[in-house]
Amino acid sequence: MSVVIVGGHDRMVRQYMDICKKYNCKSKVFTQLPGNFKGQIGQADLIILFTSTVSHIMVNGAVQEAEKNKISIARSHSSSSSALKRILEEYCHAC
Repeated sequence: MSVVIVGGHDRMVRQYMDICKKYNCKSKVFTQLPGNFKGQIGQADLIILFTSTVSHIMVNGAVQEAEKNKISIARSHSSSSSALKRILEEYCHAC
């Protein structure tokens, strides 16, 4: 399963990636808005939005890509590691 995390804290990027790896998920993490953001999302299975730490531009771009490519979206106000684990447990049934 591939996961794109949008938002969160810069200092947590490594932890987000390690947690995803434990759930057998490939991950991309975007804490800042890169150039060509929509193109970098790719064909993920799940987009996780950490809503308290992300700009509206990034949310809108992620939601548009999700709708266009029929990608599931999980939203969390908290960007903690436990919030990420909860989401992955919910969406990653086979793991």
